Amino acid sequence: MAAMEEAPPQLHIAIFPWFAMGHYTPFLHFSNKLANRGHKISFLIPRRTISKLQHLNLNPHLITFIPITVPHVHGLPHEAETTSDVPFSLFPLIATAMDQTQKDIEFLLKKLNPQIVFFDFQHWLPNITRKLGIKSMQYWIIFPFAMAYFGSGPRQRQSQGKDLTESDLMKPPPGFPDSWVKLHPHELRFLASTMKWEFGSGVLLHDRFRIGKELADAIGFKGCREIDGPYADFIGDFYKKPCLLSGPLLPEPSSIALEDKWQSWLGKFKPGSVVYCAFGSETGLQQNQFQELLLGLELTGLPFLAALKPPTGFDSIEEALLEGFKERVEGRGVVYGGWVQQQLVLEHPCVGCFITHCGSASITEALVNTCQIVLLPRLGADHVINARMMGMKLKVGVEVEKGEEDGLFSKESVCKAVKIVMDDENQVGREVRENHSKVRNLLLSKDFESSCLDSFCGKLQDLL
Repeated sequence: MAAMEEAPPQLHIAIFPWFAMGHYTPFLHFSNKLANRGHKISFLIPRRTISKLQHLNLNPHLITFIPITVPHVHGLPHEAETTSDVPFSLFPLIATAMDQTQKDIEFLLKKLNPQIVFFDFQHWLPNITRKLGIKSMQYWIIFPFAMAYFGSGPRQRQSQGKDLTESDLMKPPPGFPDSWVKLHPHELRFLASTMKWEFGSGVLLHDRFRIGKELADAIGFKGCREIDGPYADFIGDFYKKPCLLSGPLLPEPSSIALEDKWQSWLGKFKPGSVVYCAFGSETGLQQNQFQELLLGLELTGLPFLAALKPPTGFDSIEEALLEGFKERVEGRGVVYGGWVQQQLVLEHPCVGCFITHCGSASITEALVNTCQIVLLPRLGADHVINARMMGMKLKVGVEVEKGEEDGLFSKESVCKAVKIVMDDENQVGREVRENHSKVRNLLLSKDFESSCLDSFCGKLQDLL
């Protein structure tokens, strides 16, 4: 009789993300996938933020929220815990508050005694875990491409200690696996300025990332070897430590239905005809770009649903709309300022196109659905690089053209990108549809994500 295959041993993992909902939600999504394999998760999170995530914990018997008291930092509103509680200008103070939890975190980890801790922005954490005999992994909920291209470690070798310039960033760092990356002048200006951002406790943002990688026992990223392998290897080779890929972290099938109001509204249109546009949950567009985006959607002549935050300086969507716009698109266009069940909207058969800001969670949702992809990246390292990866390397979507110097898009450029992906006769559109289909089939192929996660967990075991 054949010996029964031994089940892999269960791990106890502590997870300690940056104090932002855009990090907590994907880290919890990842925790659910690990808990499905029987691993125990201690999820460290500010006390009052727990209630916002409770409903997303699909494995409460294995995932335990461990409350943290966030110290008050002068300049922050009282009771502010995460970036969603403050404007962007105060994010560095949230980082300072996070840094002031070090003693409490050490006490908690001593008590919890996990085998490994996943962290991202807390560059000081590996010094604590090493003292306690616990392993640490700097794990990122983004694909490794951006970190490989912009990471301050490889870049320091290139700049030899001097400030990085725009012309430095125009070229990939030494040994980077691709030479085709093209960045526009406005992007280079912005990205060079981020190299000098102080981000809490007098620490540069890029130094947080670099020191964390240097001190951690391993580095991890969302992604799969078939697409992201060369970039993970580049990072692992530079830091001379394991760089693991957890798999694409596909969305879980939803246990709830799409809200009736959207189900009935979308159902009025032909299959594959509706354009869905979403720009992330963090901040709104500038007023002129908000209006150009909506005018571009109007110009397509197609039905559309735009889930957008009010533009900077406005309290509501209504007051930011151009005069007469609402009346002109009545019956075929909706601009909505609230939360939308994005995954379920993208799965709706009447949605044929998704305009995305290129956050990595939205990119994954776009890739596993059949709607075509229009890329309109926010000005951020991972968003910009995600757009180039999807548009230039994988060729699964079309990027909206922007001014080289000012980075502004027009209603015409929005309309043009939508028309390309939606037109069956357009050669570029046909190519991106075929490529998208191939990548989708890979990501959804039987046991693909499962084998990625098994490999990741096996390599975690090897670290211990």
